[in-house]
Amino acid sequence: MSSDLPLSSATLPLIGVNACSQRLPEKHPFFIVGEKYVRAVSEGAGGMPLVIPALGDQIPLPQLVAQLDGLLLTGSPSNIEPHHYDGEPSAPDSEHDPSRDATTLPLVRAAVAAGVPVLGICRGFQEMNVALGGTLHQKVHEVPGYRDHREDKTTSINDQYNTLAHPVTLQPGGLLASIWPHEADVMVNSLHGQGVRDLAPGLQVEAIADDGLIEAFSVQQAKRFALAVQWHPEWQWHPDKGVGEFPFYRAILKAFGDACRERHAQRLATQQSGKQTTVGML
Repeated sequence: MSSDLPLSSATLPLIGVNACSQRLPEKHPFFIVGEKYVRAVSEGAGGMPLVIPALGDQIPLPQLVAQLDGLLLTGSPSNIEPHHYDGEPSAPDSEHDPSRDATTLPLVRAAVAAGVPVLGICRGFQEMNVALGGTLHQKVHEVPGYRDHREDKTTSINDQYNTLAHPVTLQPGGLLASIWPHEADVMVNSLHGQGVRDLAPGLQVEAIADDGLIEAFSVQQAKRFALAVQWHPEWQWHPDKGVGEFPFYRAILKAFGDACRERHAQRLATQQSGKQTTVGML
């Protein structure tokens, strides 16, 4: 699928994409990123993807965020270890990724503080909430009043992601409503078992599911775009055949890309100004 945006290789914003740390069955350990997230950055946001390995404190965050024009936080089969939000111990069959937690949670805080545009998706949505002081329901389907937001794993991947499972109501005056002003209620896919319990201080609700679960939020005092969604807009850029057409998903990635281009232009202007000052002093 071709890009939605006119691109120039000389002006692409550099957008980080966080990786998971996984050991494939009987294989070496790998840092892994789903192709759909990388393509969402390159084709949907119009950026140059930079995969960020889950190396924890081995990554110098100030150096990294100074070079980034954006950060996309991916979904994952794993869940955040609950000790990060003072939660109860996980069920024995829960999948975790402590290396990703150690990398992404501080990266979220550093990126928001530095004014790097951030888009969190699914696990990335939950990471932003936890990183900024919120908590999670570990099993939304067991909480009275909430529907089962998990996918039907007896169906194909195409069906799971193409299915518009439930509506979300965009909150008036919010960032998401400005991105998609066409309608207040929008249908989205749903493939998550966990969800927001307590929203972190400083976050603003952007969309709510029909059962009342928070499905999107923004960072109120962020210097630039900082949005997280529980659904999967990146599915639009899955490389396999059979992917539907979702204008709402496209609009989210374009808005993110626009914010990344704005930061990129500002960084280039600052660098150029610094060079001119240096030349003038010689």
